[in-house]
Formats: sequence, C-alpha cells, structure tokens
Amino acid sequence: MTSNIDLVINFTYVISAALFIFGLKLLGHPSSARKGNLVSAVAMLLAIVVTLLDNNIVNFQWIAIAMLAGGVVGFFAARLVAMTDMPEMVSLLNGVGGLASVFVAWATIQSGAGLTAFILIVTFLALLIGGVTFSGSIVAWAKLSERITGRAVTFSGQAIVNVIIVLAIVATGYAFVAQPDFALSSAEVLYVALALSLLFGVMLVLPIGGADMPVVISLLNSYSGLAACAAGFALQNNILIVAGSLVGASGIILTNIMCKAMNRSLSNVLFSGFMAVHKSDMVIEGEVKPLSADDAFYVLEAAQSVVVIPGYGMAVAQAQHVMKELQIQLEENDCEVAYAIHPVAGRMPGHMNVLLAEADVSYEHLFEMDDINKRIENFDVAMVIGANDVVNPAAREMKGSPIYGMPVINADLAKNVFVLKRGMASGFAGIDNPLFFKPNTRMIFGDAKETLSSIVRQFND
Repeated sequence: MTSNIDLVINFTYVISAALFIFGLKLLGHPSSARKGNLVSAVAMLLAIVVTLLDNNIVNFQWIAIAMLAGGVVGFFAARLVAMTDMPEMVSLLNGVGGLASVFVAWATIQSGAGLTAFILIVTFLALLIGGVTFSGSIVAWAKLSERITGRAVTFSGQAIVNVIIVLAIVATGYAFVAQPDFALSSAEVLYVALALSLLFGVMLVLPIGGADMPVVISLLNSYSGLAACAAGFALQNNILIVAGSLVGASGIILTNIMCKAMNRSLSNVLFSGFMAVHKSDMVIEGEVKPLSADDAFYVLEAAQSVVVIPGYGMAVAQAQHVMKELQIQLEENDCEVAYAIHPVAGRMPGHMNVLLAEADVSYEHLFEMDDINKRIENFDVAMVIGANDVVNPAAREMKGSPIYGMPVINADLAKNVFVLKRGMASGFAGIDNPLFFKPNTRMIFGDAKETLSSIVRQFND
C-alpha cells in the first residue's frame, strides 16, 4: 500500500514538473505569459496537494494551514500592491524563498535523523544560499523602495572584508560537515554559518548600483531556486529538487541575458564586492532648456514619427494610460508611434512590458533597444518619460562613468528630445545625465501624467 502511494506521488510530481517546464516556455513571450503563470500555479497546487498523501513530511493539518495562509497572503498582495511596488514585492518574495530554505535546513538539523555527510553538505548549502538570498533581497528591497540609497555603497578595504567572510564560511562549512573536535557544538556552528551567510548577502548587494538592480533581482530569484533545490535534497523531496532547479536555471539564464544586454560580465555583477572601489569626479556642463506642455504640443502636432522611451517614472506617475491616449491622437494625425524598451528599464526584468500591457499598448508597437537604435536618428521626437539611466549618453561618451560601456537607447540622436521629469534629480543609479544638457533636448518639468493629459486635451480641441 505504501509503495502504491509513493508511486502516485512521484507520478504526480512528474506531471507537475512537465507543467512547470511548459509554463516556463509560455512565460517566454508577453502574449502567453499570463497563461504560463496559470499553468505553473496549477502545477504547484498539484504538487502541494499530492504531498498531502505523504505523512513523512508533516501532517495534513499543517500543510492545509500553510496553503491557506499562503493563498490569502498571495491574493491580497496581488490585489493591493501597486504596479510601482512590484519590484519590491518580487524582491521580498525572493527573500521569503531563501528564508524558507533556511528554516528547512534548521529543521533538518534539529530532527537529527539520517544526517549523513551528503545530507549535511546539502543542508549547509541550503542554509548558506538561503541566508544570502534573504539578506540580499532585504537590501535590494530597501534600495528599490528608496529606504536606503540606490547608489553603490562601497568602502575602503571592502574586498578584503569580503574575502575574510568567504574564508570564515568555508571554515564553518568544514566544521559543520566534518564535525571535528571543535569548541562549538553543531547547533552553534549552524548559527555562526547563518550569521555569516546573512552578512555575506548584505555585502554582495550593497556595492551594486541602481542601474544593475534588475540584474540583481533576477540573480536573487535564481539563488532562491538553488536554495530550494538544496533544501529538496535535504528533505529528499523530488518535486522540490526539480522546481528549485528550474527556478535556479531560468534565473541564471535570464541574468546572463540581461548582463549581455548591459555589456557586463556575470562575474562583474556577482563579485563587484571583491573589486577595487572606483570613484569618478566627472563634471557635466551645459544649459538646461525647459519647455511647456503647450509648446510641446505644436512640435508633436507637426511630427511624423515619435518614439516613446518609458522608465520607472512613468510607472510612478501612472502615465501609461494617458500615453496610450496620446498615441491614438498621434496616429490619427498620421504620425508613427513606437515604444523603445531597454532590457533593464524599470526596476525588474520585463517591468515596462507589463506596464504598457496594462494600458493595452499593442506588442507590435514595442521595439527592443537594438532595433530602435538603428533608426532612432529618423524619429522627429524622442519622448523620454521617467527614464534616466537607460538613455544616459555617458555610457557612450564618458569614460570613468559607472555605466560606461553599457548599451543605452540613443535618445540624444533623435531630431528632438523631450524629457518629462519632475526635476533635475539624477536617476536611480545616482548618475548625472548629460542628455538633459544636449542642444536638441527640452525638459518638460512636472508630473508626466498631467503633462501628457495637457497635450491630449490640446489635440482634442
């Protein structure tokens, strides 16, 4: 009877794993992403329900309570969290995943049953990666929500401190697994390892600037999957191993793609805390030329082509819907409208795609950076709405800039550039933008939604 139950559980796990893979494939395109999310959610529900048949983990009541609590939290989070807060929520969810792996590792050691050398190794890995993911995600959340500065936080001797932490982790891992005649007990070694992993997570994310934050989010997502995979080995649960592996692998692939899009190596992002601290004393000179929304209307009315470059500021202003209205007005005026999407625009991967989909902007209007840069010189107007770092020409022109070498949308090469901003503050990365001082650039200060609404009203009159 027991073997039959195990057979049913493992067969269902195989179905869930297949659905996970199918769901990931659907998530690869915006038009099928919603269906992919649903398929993956069904697979997870199936895996959890069938786990109810296995009394070797915990009893039915605890799993049911956990499912109910998780479902309620997820429902209200999805309903109440604003689109602008999605990056923060994703970061926190990554952290919760890491924290769950830490608890699994702790519970495994506390049970004290079947602690072979292999189980001790994977348990230590679950604890280490989970701890790094949790504390790193909390720092990322604090940066994204601007509770701490989005700039890269560095200090002298940073690389040395990080090397010492790594050596301490290695020594703790040896003490944890080999359990030599040591002054500390196994439980005390576990807490020391946890403290070191939490500290290491903080040290890894602090030196990463705001421009790299979308890469960090996908990287932490991958870490949470790897931690879950290690926890799956510790629990000897097949679906947790498979699901963790899929999340870890897909996160690493996405991180690698984004690194290539930013012309950075994965090691550069991973080990920035081990690199020498670089400081720049660049000074940008020039004159800012403000423009009113009324004057911008006359230029747009005469324009034959407009490229819109959205950023996080558009999400904050909730200007995507009124931008869609302006798009319709421009197209009725025989003007071509395109949206240029930088791979790391916003504060998490795919942020702008989701934002524009919310306003029913057709996918045919969305163009990737490489495609739009080939013909951006032909656009009459480039409208930069709440984007800073992804249009910063310092990436091409100013050696020594933290983003030098990073591919950007060359908005400054368009015939006219309108930058919609509330003020002259630098972007999330904390880097000044010479685009604002270019001869063909006009700054339209104010709330982007109100500015666009004013232009739409003039088209209607």
